[in-house]
Amino acid sequence: NMPINSLIIPCYNEEKNLINQFDQLITLTSKINGELILVNNGSIDSTRKILNKLSKKNPQIRIENIKKNIGYGHGIVCGLKIAKGKYIGWTHADGQTDHEEATKGFKLLEQNPYPKNLFVMGKRGKRKLSEKIFELGMSIFESVLFKTILYDITAQPKIMSKAFFNTWKKPPNDFSLDLYAYVLAKKKKLSIKKFNILYKERILGISSWNFGLISKIKLSIKTIFYSFKLYMSIKNEAKK
Repeated sequence: NMPINSLIIPCYNEEKNLINQFDQLITLTSKINGELILVNNGSIDSTRKILNKLSKKNPQIRIENIKKNIGYGHGIVCGLKIAKGKYIGWTHADGQTDHEEATKGFKLLEQNPYPKNLFVMGKRGKRKLSEKIFELGMSIFESVLFKTILYDITAQPKIMSKAFFNTWKKPPNDFSLDLYAYVLAKKKKLSIKKFNILYKERILGISSWNFGLISKIKLSIKTIFYSFKLYMSIKNEAKK
């Protein structure tokens, strides 16, 4: 029996969050009407052990182990590749977005007469002022560069048809994956549907990138470089 939906959650050293979310993750498959793919993205703590326990408790929970963490995007793409669902998506393991928010996103696709033409993503509500300013700056830059309105680029979850994913070529291995998917959906003229999500503070574990102003500046520089690279590759593809 093929699952309708596949939700991917990349996990890098997320033992504390996984222990905290254990019971919720076990029941999540029935709520999203499908399978859960938990990607162990080269963790060096006991993430793998906890993931194995989860998969033993629920056959709809599948584990993808990656030996070496080469990036957030790579982990997600590895999960998307093995997804059996008609509709696929991803969210973070850090608990800032409740995993059950994904049920709303999958429903939007399931109920749409043209799901292949739909790209669904979360829309964050309450956020710190510093984060809002940072996000606004990136949104303006990306919107000008790609000549299309892009905002709340990194909001989770992101959900789409497997058919759309199958058109991807060379997705990035890092945090730019959110931008790549969003820009591509716009370029392919998919209808972008956003739904409100409750965005919380990370309570447990340590973010692998977001630990202060310096890390945000570094990520911005990296994203700007990648954005130009993505812009050129889309431009070259259009010429073909």
